[in-house]
Amino acid sequence: MTYVETRVLVRRDPGLGVSRPGVGITRPRVCVSGESRCAAVDAAGMVAAMIRFPAPLLPGDTIAVTSPSAGASGPGAERIDFCVEWLRLQGYEVVVGECMDGSGITSGPAEQRAAELTAMLCDPDVRCVLPPWGGETAIDLVDLLDWDALAAAEPTWLVGYSDLSTILLPITTRLGWATLHGDNLADTPYATPGGLLPWTRLASDTGPHVQRDSGLIADWWRFEEDPKATHWRQVGEGGWRLHGADSLNVSGRLIGGCIETMANLAGTPYGDVASFGSTHASEGLLVYLEAAEDEAATICRNLHGLRLAGWFDQAKAIVIGRTNGAENPKMTQEQAVLDALGRLGLPIVFDVEIGHVPPHLPLVNGALATLTIDGEQRQIVQELR
Repeated sequence: MTYVETRVLVRRDPGLGVSRPGVGITRPRVCVSGESRCAAVDAAGMVAAMIRFPAPLLPGDTIAVTSPSAGASGPGAERIDFCVEWLRLQGYEVVVGECMDGSGITSGPAEQRAAELTAMLCDPDVRCVLPPWGGETAIDLVDLLDWDALAAAEPTWLVGYSDLSTILLPITTRLGWATLHGDNLADTPYATPGGLLPWTRLASDTGPHVQRDSGLIADWWRFEEDPKATHWRQVGEGGWRLHGADSLNVSGRLIGGCIETMANLAGTPYGDVASFGSTHASEGLLVYLEAAEDEAATICRNLHGLRLAGWFDQAKAIVIGRTNGAENPKMTQEQAVLDALGRLGLPIVFDVEIGHVPPHLPLVNGALATLTIDGEQRQIVQELR
């Protein structure tokens, strides 16, 4: 393997008490021409013909923290300090970027956030980039990322959910990199309930990774209450529900994320799931979606837009995350899904732990997954191949 030399300068930050890498000095790793893992992707957004999985993330590897969307302040910054130290206790090296300011709606100017994220993803010494959480407007940097540098680099794990779906999706559909829809940094220290796996496990080897319905409905501890919480607040019980079939056993490539943020990418080069599906038509897709907070009629409109953009043309099944999003006076969240997607005639699995109602079942965009619902058996198996 041939690389372009990369150097990252690190300095201490007195505010967060953690190391911060310098920005603007990182050069991309370059794959040797003709290597099978370096599928061709051009700047115009050609979809890679094969999925490129990052190298396994293991203790001793470096995790870089940056905020492509919202930064951290007050009790939130205290939580992030704790999470960084928690990761170090698990054996990881952690560096924290410049884009962490929580005083505004984003952690800094879009150009700066895009440059820092690109630098971290292209740095061969960084095995994973883990933002503190999502936010509101990560969409402002998707066209500012250096897609040419990323296409030339070896893939790096990018992990998160919510507004991070805005970035995870095009990283997978444009570059062919596998990305990980799972706990962000602020949630990573929470103990994983029975049936589920921590995202670090999925990033550590190729699987098969077996996860089952946890039966748990949980909630976060507010940072003001306990910034060092490591166990979910249990609020109830629930289970996966299958609509449109009596049982299910189906396989396909995973793709999906947060409805509210991804809907704004549909019809752009950064949300071309239709082309991604066509590229992987021989295997088909398992499309997973979760509503963060929008009320049911808005979710319904967004889902119709995804349908019209061809997101489900190659889908074999649809997975819907459990949500606390508000009902419309004349439409429930489940009715919103069925109004938009029921006409597709696809099996739909509701109430899966993949979104804004914890705990979290991590899913790898691009992984080959088998979803089974049969009697008491409710499981999803992911293979990183």
